[in-house]
Amino acid sequence: MHSEKLKQIKKVGFILKPNDPEIGVLYARIKAQFETKGIDVTLAERSAKMIGLEGVPFDTMCEEVDFLVSLGGDGTLLSLVRRSYAFGKPVVGINAGTLGFLADITIDDVDIFLEQLFAGVYRIDNRMMIEGYIATKEGEEKRFFAFNDVVITRPAIAKMTKINASIDGEWFNTYRGDGLIISTPTGSTAYNLAVGGPIVYPLTQAFILTPVSAHSLTQRPLVVPADFTIELSSPTEKVIAMIDGQDDYEMHEGDLLVIKGAKRHAKLLHREERSYFSVLREKLSWGDTL
Repeated sequence: MHSEKLKQIKKVGFILKPNDPEIGVLYARIKAQFETKGIDVTLAERSAKMIGLEGVPFDTMCEEVDFLVSLGGDGTLLSLVRRSYAFGKPVVGINAGTLGFLADITIDDVDIFLEQLFAGVYRIDNRMMIEGYIATKEGEEKRFFAFNDVVITRPAIAKMTKINASIDGEWFNTYRGDGLIISTPTGSTAYNLAVGGPIVYPLTQAFILTPVSAHSLTQRPLVVPADFTIELSSPTEKVIAMIDGQDDYEMHEGDLLVIKGAKRHAKLLHREERSYFSVLREKLSWGDTL
């Protein structure tokens, strides 16, 4: 299940948490740690500019490196996974943020992580990605990939959404409320969790459909296999489709949102001893006694 390994460990590409120039000091420290182990470190252009250094174009970096590192929080890692997805490179997160569900290497553990990396004591997890597109009534297609979730939401606080949902061409529900989340298992601990959706083990291949503030108490989260095709539309009004909370598209009457499981997975590199259940206990304070 976790037999995949890096072909070589010679060159790594970094991106940094955006709009945080002070992270440059931390990056310099971690860069030195990598270089001490003989790893050539490359910094993406946008991140380099933020801290006053020279960098390389993002695509060039992804093509040349053996794996990628995000230095920041989960949002930074999420952005890196999506932007680098086409290159198929493993991604590891060094957590300089707060929550750290995805970016799970701590600053203090970098040296240990590097030692284990060269010893082959790590794993590469294959995480489900969403592949989708919005087909407009004018015949255009707006394509996207998502790592966490796709959210259909109302354009204004005062309005309620109405979303028709079909699976493999069969209509099964009309959601009325503040919106609908279509999440991957990785994204189940994000917005999905905040509105009462289920936590799903991240290596599962499934979609989680969770209504947001449903108008009816009979609406409940639904988990379906990843090989289904989900089609969503709003029959009467404009709605907003949010991709991983980072990109948004307007949908109008007659537009159709189509969601499938992507054919290729995203690759997350983790320390071997990293346990998803221990992360849940730590981040959600499970098992704490009063």
